[in-house]
Amino acid sequence: MSFESGSISFRMVEMPRVFPEDWAARFAAHRAGSLDRLTTGEQRGWVTGRHLLDTQITEETAMLAGWVRLALRRAERKVPAALLKAECRLEELALMAAEGKAYLKAQARAEIRQGVLDRLLPSMPPQLRALPFVYRPGAKHFYVSALPVPQLDVFMAAMQSALGFAGEPATPEVLGHRLRKTDLRDLPGSSFSPEMEREAMAVAPGREFLTWLWFKAETQEGRLALSAGQAVGVLVEGPLTFWHEGQGAYLSVLKKGMPETSMEAKACLLSGKKLKEATITLALDEQNQWKFGLEADEFLIRNLKLPAGEGRLDAASRFLQRMEQLEQWREIFLDLFDAFLAVRVEARKWQSTVADIREWVKARPARR
Repeated sequence: MSFESGSISFRMVEMPRVFPEDWAARFAAHRAGSLDRLTTGEQRGWVTGRHLLDTQITEETAMLAGWVRLALRRAERKVPAALLKAECRLEELALMAAEGKAYLKAQARAEIRQGVLDRLLPSMPPQLRALPFVYRPGAKHFYVSALPVPQLDVFMAAMQSALGFAGEPATPEVLGHRLRKTDLRDLPGSSFSPEMEREAMAVAPGREFLTWLWFKAETQEGRLALSAGQAVGVLVEGPLTFWHEGQGAYLSVLKKGMPETSMEAKACLLSGKKLKEATITLALDEQNQWKFGLEADEFLIRNLKLPAGEGRLDAASRFLQRMEQLEQWREIFLDLFDAFLAVRVEARKWQSTVADIREWVKARPARR
């Protein structure tokens, strides 16, 4: 499973309450069915994190190192496109020869295709996909690998069926309400461009946060204070994606070389664009560093690299270490976002900050 090794791509999901005591029985009631019964369509159900065929869900099988570790399995039989095309063509040629025709009408080709599918599907091996998640009992959040919205919708519907509730993906708006009891959608948008000070901007909390974080990192020598009193190193690097729905190109992507110090990056900021995606490194010290890609509009986390941690550990200890590092990353990330919110929700503080960002845009170094 993706949370056990390597880099991690995920969403955070905020829940209204903790898992019920009988969570294992609830997931077991919606476990994945037998693959022998799989015919047409997609089969969905829960399996443990041990492997995609493990449908025996109990607290013992579904937990590792004190964490719930389950996956929504999606199974489907499919005929490979190349095989389907070849089989259809074989039957089309045979029918054309038998009837002495130079071509077949669309309806005849459709009937042949359906017949080939009906014949081949039962013999096709099932294709398995999984949407794993991890959850620490007692918490009101979990981490899930469902990044695209269609995948998330499928996952959340299955979670709702199993538990009776699911929660909300931790978007900037959801976290703004959770941390500051504020609906960020009600705030006026802001222009960070000194050349577009009076232009109306749509509110974009995630992009404002990421651009603010870049500004703070560059103007504070890469060190930002956390609420606990310690400081975290912050580095914002490319590839950089900028976005602004105005005249000209909405989207600009800068990569290779050092796009963060390029003339093109400055031009994007001057044109009213805000940073939508970037690579971020958070560092407490040399041993504790997290590097990840952030998609700011929905707070999608891509390829999070956790600290190396201790040396050789058994599987359970290694997994626990990774989960503790993941939770530590969350605390730092939310701390930084809350620091942004503390300024964003106060009109005077935000006005002053926007003025500082405009000066940074105007004066920041830009070289080819």
